[in-house]
Amino acid sequence: MANGHLQNCHKWTQGVISKIGSSSVVEPKFMLYTVALVSAVALLLIQASKFFKKPVSSRAATPDLEKPAGRPTKAPQRKPGVWDPVEFKRPFPRPFPNWNVHTTKPNPYRPFRHGQYHITMGLRNMPWDEWIELDNHYLKFHADKAKRIAERGPKCCHTDPSAFDGAIELLEEFCSYLPDRYPSLYTRTPVGMDNLLTGESFNIKQRPLVEDPMQMAARMVQDDLAIMFEKEDGQYYLLAGAILLAGFWRLEDKLGMPLSEIHTSADVPGYKEKLEKGMMNFFRRVQPNGPVQRNNYFIQVDDSLPWSTSIGDEDGPHGSVGWFSAEQNRHISHHYFRSERQTLRRLPKSGGVVFTIRTYFHPITEIAEEPYVPGRLASAVRSWGEDVSKYKGKEMYGDVLLEYLDGKHREQVEAGLQIEAEETVVKYPF
Repeated sequence: MANGHLQNCHKWTQGVISKIGSSSVVEPKFMLYTVALVSAVALLLIQASKFFKKPVSSRAATPDLEKPAGRPTKAPQRKPGVWDPVEFKRPFPRPFPNWNVHTTKPNPYRPFRHGQYHITMGLRNMPWDEWIELDNHYLKFHADKAKRIAERGPKCCHTDPSAFDGAIELLEEFCSYLPDRYPSLYTRTPVGMDNLLTGESFNIKQRPLVEDPMQMAARMVQDDLAIMFEKEDGQYYLLAGAILLAGFWRLEDKLGMPLSEIHTSADVPGYKEKLEKGMMNFFRRVQPNGPVQRNNYFIQVDDSLPWSTSIGDEDGPHGSVGWFSAEQNRHISHHYFRSERQTLRRLPKSGGVVFTIRTYFHPITEIAEEPYVPGRLASAVRSWGEDVSKYKGKEMYGDVLLEYLDGKHREQVEAGLQIEAEETVVKYPF
């Protein structure tokens, strides 16, 4: 049909040209108008032919993790370490449909893919409604955090005096966002908000606060929290955090470090070669209206959400914690899938960049029952390079994990799983 329309337009254009050529007398003005018209039609034909030659696909594209998020984040020129407050009001979040603290399940993030493993930031644009995710694991996370605060307090939660205003701004954001998004759990008050389930009242106006502001913020959500601030050298420093359920790292080891050192001290694979420049550029230009999100995943060989006991004592001396401490090839019942959903956004008043780090924690034996998951996860683990494998501790669990995943994949295929349909059924990062 489209080709028919193009052919008709082409015939009409040829006809006009023929008539012009056969006319004995042609007014100059008419000639100019006609040439312009024919040129316009010809240009239209060229553009239309390009459009109709494009392949048509019924599949939604999977995000390319090699490319940055699409939203432009052009930043105004400013001196490093200087942030002038901007007039920005976060969009009003819609109430989560039918949310229930006992029945709303966690989002099934499965951020691994077939094929080659790429070391990238993997940023995607974040809808404002989805900034903070709460679900029916809320009470467990809340209890784990309360226990950690009681036992470890300042080791896990700290706000540098220079970051106090940013931490207060985060509290203000939570007391605005959470009652709107989760009205059955939180209600706004003149001084902050109340938790309708636990009976907690959060007063963010009084001074001094009853506790560290990041510690107070940690009690409100299931996420771990961190705020980075730029200094005069252009580097972003971790100056405020509530890291209670991180599993593999301790706030006390990273507090006060610049972004680059946080990653190099943890031997993050490919950071210097592939990540550092892009990450620094992102931090400099991210604006309050440009929130992003990313996902990652790890394998853990114990069932402790707050701290992975298999890698050593949380209070052990420097150098005593690592995968070298783990027991090799434990039974698959000890293997857990640990995934993080991280969001990043700029606070408009203080200029701090807030990380929220929500951990999802499930037995491997549970997620391997999901269609396509065992085959895809096995492919992803096999694609890790030597540096990624070392960072993720593959040597300590790889043999047992892959044997189990391969077996579950065979079971699914024998039961009729349509391998060729996977791309139409599963979309990253689920």
